[in-house]
Amino acid sequence: MIGLTIKQLRYFDALARHQHFGRAAEACAISQPALSLQIKELENMAGATLVERGSRTIRLTAIGEDFVAKARQVLLGIDELEDLMRASQGPFAGRFRLGVIPTVAPYLLPDTITALTGRFPDIDLELRESVTKSLVADLLESRLDAAIVALPISEPALREFALFQEDFVLVRPSKDEDKPVPSADMLKTMRLLLLEEGHCFRDQALSFCEITKTQPRQLMEGSSLSTLVQMVGAGMGVTLIPEMAVALETRNAKVSVVTFDAPKPSRTIGMVWRKSNPLADQLMEVGAIVRGVGQRIRQ
Repeated sequence: MIGLTIKQLRYFDALARHQHFGRAAEACAISQPALSLQIKELENMAGATLVERGSRTIRLTAIGEDFVAKARQVLLGIDELEDLMRASQGPFAGRFRLGVIPTVAPYLLPDTITALTGRFPDIDLELRESVTKSLVADLLESRLDAAIVALPISEPALREFALFQEDFVLVRPSKDEDKPVPSADMLKTMRLLLLEEGHCFRDQALSFCEITKTQPRQLMEGSSLSTLVQMVGAGMGVTLIPEMAVALETRNAKVSVVTFDAPKPSRTIGMVWRKSNPLADQLMEVGAIVRGVGQRIRQ
């Protein structure tokens, strides 16, 4: 396969991830016919069918599964070579792919973007908001350079850099403002509004209330902290949100905010990246900048 190109490997990787020619083409910023042609040429060079084509989705053949695994190893090596060259050139410059969980992104990113572009004028930020599981997968497969998540991740291949710790607060209808602060046990008897499955903040809230996933209990769900706060304002229950979200999410809602008695529920926010990433020194500096932003917005 002398004619094999890095671009074709990236196209095939995208197709394997999205399981759909249209979505893969969009992710690669090319037309669907062009992507199909590149995949067909790749199959001709391989001398085998790599993709089973269906009417709506695609599936990799057994050879295709082996091929994409090897392709991802090659792409990871290429990305790390590029990072190694960037690391030797001094100040952080070029593409920086940063993932952020949804319960942090709206509150931390605006000031973080300003701080990073101010410190590194030649940086090209590419941002992605998603749940922890997805961000970790993208990190391990070199689709992200770093991610801001709740720690610990406990993934052996990733370096964890703690940024700051923040408490959770209780948001309840404004009419309940003068009521005593409920304990974790009392919360079990209240209608608790939570984020949908997949959000780590949901699991942290359940843990504080000592509610297990197997307990028969009616919980109401929302897709974002903003939705949850508005539902509380409408009298549908109570919710927990992180400190950094209070100013933005409660300013136009008919709710009251109260802090818990000790021991307070909290989380540690950190930045993670692959231990093999040659940009470790630059990422440490980025982490220090984000840490400073986090401390300022929580004051």
